[in-house]
Amino acid sequence: MIAHRSLRSSTARRRVSIAVATASVALLAACTSQSPPTPVSGTESYVEDLDAPWSIAFHGDVALVSERDSARVLEIAADGEKREVAVIDGVEPGGEGGLLGLAVHDGELFTYFTAQGENRVERRTIVGDAGGLSLGEPTAVIDGIPAAGTHNGGRIAFGPDGMLYVTTGDAGDRDSAQDLDALSGKILRLTPDGEVPDDNPFDASPVYSYGHRNPQGIAWDAEGAMYASEFGQDTWDELNVIEPGGNYGWPEVEGIADDSDYIDPVQQWRPDAASPSGIAVTGSDIVIANLRGERLRTVPLDDLTSGTDRFTGELGRLRDVVVGPDDELWVLTNNTDGRGSPSPGDDRILRLDLD
Repeated sequence: MIAHRSLRSSTARRRVSIAVATASVALLAACTSQSPPTPVSGTESYVEDLDAPWSIAFHGDVALVSERDSARVLEIAADGEKREVAVIDGVEPGGEGGLLGLAVHDGELFTYFTAQGENRVERRTIVGDAGGLSLGEPTAVIDGIPAAGTHNGGRIAFGPDGMLYVTTGDAGDRDSAQDLDALSGKILRLTPDGEVPDDNPFDASPVYSYGHRNPQGIAWDAEGAMYASEFGQDTWDELNVIEPGGNYGWPEVEGIADDSDYIDPVQQWRPDAASPSGIAVTGSDIVIANLRGERLRTVPLDDLTSGTDRFTGELGRLRDVVVGPDDELWVLTNNTDGRGSPSPGDDRILRLDLD
């Protein structure tokens, strides 16, 4: 096992305030054929009646949303109306598996999903214009990622280096997270075509970091530092700064261990206050969507050990948060996935101004 140095101290950054809790929702003109959106906790819904949604990605100014169990990709119009773009073939939903992460790169939609006996990533050309988008034929990017009823990871995103990053869970095989020959319990790094970049930390391997249990959020700040959120088991959920080749300890350790063989998280939380999924980085903060914790957490980049909770218990489970092309936060609830308590209109997207 390779021993890794402790995480370097973060460079001081100028902090700009983000007031998510008191932010006003930027609601575009409502479609006249739809009833008015339902007020939620002093905000208003932008999109309603989504079915177990999982991820938001943008093709230009158009938001695309995945639904885990229906395997649908939806496009969201400027007035909040939703339209089916495609149903992804080969998706086999079950438990936490199904159509999960989306990412857009150079006019192609990348999808992470659970298929028969595996998780895989495919890419498809996005065809047409807003209001009439469709998808071309699939091309495999990576397959053979272990799948299970739980711990499928599933977040995909393109980094500032133009590479595709893929989070994978341990799929219930705890020890595989420490096995560099296994794809489970890792963050993977690939070219958009699915090749292994020459500068990956392990020769001819897509593995970028390892020792993860179930990471479901990745994002980068303006300086290129990479952050990941991770579900722990019974003790600690984590926020990590990801280093190439880094070993994050699972299943040997969970949370902050002060063991030089592993990289400690910069922050940890009890699962009932967290269960962090999607994350986004604004100019000054990391914003984290939490499922079981039912809150939007803001962690300042200049103090990664602190944070502020918003909307606690008000919106239910939160699956994803992204910064849209309008420089607003798009927040995705997840109350219809079988583990939440849906309210009328769930699931929904909210748009929040950044102050």
